[in-house]
Amino acid sequence: MSESTRPMAAAGSVPDPRPGRDHPAVPISAGQVAHLVATAARAPSVHNTQPWRFLARDGAVELHADPGRRLHVDRGGREMLISCGGALFGLRLGIRELGYRPVVDLLPERSRPNLLARAWLGEPAPMTAEDRQMLAALPHRHTHRGPFRPGPLPAGLLPRLQHDALAEGATLALITDPVMYQKLAALAVAAWRRGASDPVIRAETRRWSRRPDRPARDGVPAQAFPADGGWPPGRLPQRDFDLGRGIGLLPDAAGAPALATAVLITTGDGPAHWLRAGQAMHRLLISAAAEWVFASLHTQPLEIPAVRELIRSRLALPGEAQMLLQFGLSGTTRPTPRRPAREVLIRPRRGPAR
Repeated sequence: MSESTRPMAAAGSVPDPRPGRDHPAVPISAGQVAHLVATAARAPSVHNTQPWRFLARDGAVELHADPGRRLHVDRGGREMLISCGGALFGLRLGIRELGYRPVVDLLPERSRPNLLARAWLGEPAPMTAEDRQMLAALPHRHTHRGPFRPGPLPAGLLPRLQHDALAEGATLALITDPVMYQKLAALAVAAWRRGASDPVIRAETRRWSRRPDRPARDGVPAQAFPADGGWPPGRLPQRDFDLGRGIGLLPDAAGAPALATAVLITTGDGPAHWLRAGQAMHRLLISAAAEWVFASLHTQPLEIPAVRELIRSRLALPGEAQMLLQFGLSGTTRPTPRRPAREVLIRPRRGPAR
């Protein structure tokens, strides 16, 4: 999916961070805003925290971080901004569905760090076959915590997912060497054990996991995690959302092992890179879901700076690790709930913007 930026740049490059005041005057109706926000909000986010808010004004839709939904362990806001980057890609995809090229001003005002992007309607352009395929897959894309079913990955899928990452300025590094995989698995297990014994992490996991009798529009629902707190063989450790409560409803059958393990990396490690990683993540996850391939996302090892650095050095990664993913097949879908657009839209203030 193509994207225009200020100044014009290739998709995936870091846009000019200076304030953008030259929005093309293509009006966005209230109905279109609601549609764009609903599409953007389908993005994956850590613990399904949905740490974003949107403001429509001056012919543009602004994406804001919601620090109140940032995890305590995410002190620098890296995971929050990766999540918001996913929402930004969804916003761009929604603009494509309206028949325009998205124009994005990334990090437009240095004095307002929670204002992450402005997006508006650029030149009219019909949707491509790729756009249609991604939009069709968006409703059933989900973070996969259950068993995979047996069978090979579709031919050519992994190179296409690597191209998706590159198109957004990131790299999807496949871990194919068994020795490297064992190094990664050992580090992931060490991080899992640390998190399992940390009372702060456990309390926060409990805060964002939902009991079956308490439906919510955010957090991880009971049907999305198993009751035993374990993970299937041949998989990296998965965060224990059940915490011994026996509330998880996800079947814990062993299933098939993951068919591919990858690390999403960026050349740097700042807000623009985290937003870039989030856009790449969402794009490749939607592309995979279009062929009924889903990924388990492993954030816990990367929350610990020392483990994150060990992963980079021991795997000789040519950049900063932002996300660990394992891919496999599934014929079912368990999308997690999302807050409605009215809950994430900011009411514009009267008077000049500050």
